[in-house]
Amino acid sequence: MTAVDVRSVPVRVSPARRLPQLVGGLVLYGASMAMQIRAALGLAPWDVLHEALNKRTGLSFGTITAITSVGVLLCWLPLRQRLGVGTVANVVLISVSVDAALWLISTPGSVVGRLALLVGGIVLNGFATAAYIGARLGPGPRDGLMTGLSARTGWPLRWVRTGIELVVLATGWVLGGTAGLGTALYALGIGPLAQAFLPLVSWQPPAPREDGH
Repeated sequence: MTAVDVRSVPVRVSPARRLPQLVGGLVLYGASMAMQIRAALGLAPWDVLHEALNKRTGLSFGTITAITSVGVLLCWLPLRQRLGVGTVANVVLISVSVDAALWLISTPGSVVGRLALLVGGIVLNGFATAAYIGARLGPGPRDGLMTGLSARTGWPLRWVRTGIELVVLATGWVLGGTAGLGTALYALGIGPLAQAFLPLVSWQPPAPREDGH
């Protein structure tokens, strides 16, 4: 989950495609999380925390993801962020799809296979991120937390995002989550990947007519 600039990309997605694109993007996001988990080479910062809580509670990875998302949404209250259909769908669809994909995907027996699964998961995550953000039907819980904190503090979004993810990563690692090569690759690659895919899947409302309608 990452902050990307949607303001300067061209219109590519018709309004009729927005909801299916949102659903597809969130399902793929959950699948991409499962790919990175099964690669067992290090996880994205939030997933380091999710994995640690999964180990400590015995709840499924998807359930932990949903619970964490609800907790993050509670942090929206003082920030006055607004929920959208995409916000609710983010909580539900990612948690369900990551558990389903974990059931289907197993860890490869070779390091090469694990690396391929890791890289594929990160690339898919970049596309999925662009897809659900590009639908513009409401931010995900973590996206809203970042933008809300940035708006309230006046700090640049990239600093807020980095600060949040460093705190989350450190907490997850201390609690027993897996950080490693995959964590570094995700941190370096997810922003550029999502930004590269965004022009292909971004929806923008039509410009107002000169008569004001």
